[in-house]
Amino acid sequence: MKDLLEIRNEIDQIDSQIVELYEKRMKCTTEVAEYKIATGKKIFDKKREEIKLEKVRDLASDAFNKQSVRELFLQIMSMSRKRQYQLLTERGLTEKIRFSCVDHLDYTGARVVFQGVEGAYSEAAMKEFFGKEIDSFHVETWRDAMEAIRERRADYAVLPIENSSAGSVSENYDLLVEYDNCCIVGEQIIQIEHVLLGLPEAAIEDIQQIYSHPQALMQCSKILEEHREWEKISLKNTAVSAKKLKEDDDKTQAAIASRLTANLYGLEILKENLSNNKNNCTRFIVVTGRHIYERKAEKISICFEIPHESGSLYEMLSHFIFNGINMTKIESRPIQGRNWEYRFFIDFEGNLNDGAVQNALRGLEEETNTLKILGNY
Repeated sequence: MKDLLEIRNEIDQIDSQIVELYEKRMKCTTEVAEYKIATGKKIFDKKREEIKLEKVRDLASDAFNKQSVRELFLQIMSMSRKRQYQLLTERGLTEKIRFSCVDHLDYTGARVVFQGVEGAYSEAAMKEFFGKEIDSFHVETWRDAMEAIRERRADYAVLPIENSSAGSVSENYDLLVEYDNCCIVGEQIIQIEHVLLGLPEAAIEDIQQIYSHPQALMQCSKILEEHREWEKISLKNTAVSAKKLKEDDDKTQAAIASRLTANLYGLEILKENLSNNKNNCTRFIVVTGRHIYERKAEKISICFEIPHESGSLYEMLSHFIFNGINMTKIESRPIQGRNWEYRFFIDFEGNLNDGAVQNALRGLEEETNTLKILGNY
């Protein structure tokens, strides 16, 4: 039996040879890139790669090594493509994007739309982002807000996208894909302080029905679990729920909404601090109908669809790893009409002017089925 140190020395020698051969292969990759640049050929040739993978797989001696060799060369070819994308960027041969860079967003004379009624959290996020004097109007649904952008009745829309307790607002992810004319140009995070509202003469013992937005009901699930006798009824907005109490004038009804709505609609705060998470926050996005981004923007949101096969998502995420890009969020949504296939939404740090970002997006553009840049903000 060989000594362990002897075996390790042998492995070190083999590894040195592997590195030397890898660098020779990457030199050939550079020559391939030069040829493709000169002839205008695409970098990613999936059919060619599949043939190559099967060929090297057949060179291995047993089932384990065949699978291992295939995985090894899959990564080697992935690195080769990334080097070729890098060379294209270095030559200034970047893909044209639909976005224009501006020094700053101009809100002068802008109209902003939010979903709900006066006192909605969306209104609070809007005022925090644009200022209290902004010209605004409200609509019934998030889709209505996107329609207002498409029809140019509004310059910007404010939509909730994620809550720290209840998670993502999935409908708005889907709307970002559906409304191709819209893009994200900003975000605003606000503290969410849910309170229990009732009529001035009501007490907690009187409550039979409780109204709120589905997200708010989820965010306050602990207190609702303590009062299972309450019938939970979902409405389109927390402020709409508060307004309904005022209109119905029924002391058996209560609402989960903001403290602000108590003053707006003449209601009594029956209980404070309802959120499961005392640091309950919601992230809102600001959407416009122009494909623009600020020069100082530092976050990018994209979505893509990928081949429904093993390793596809890993291959796409490797573009962020290789280019040193920090991914901050990943979300998936079912693709309508294609059971068990998903569209992925990703947020990552960067600006569309960055070379590393351009490298990553070029790779994703070539290797995904579809890619959409949702915004740089």
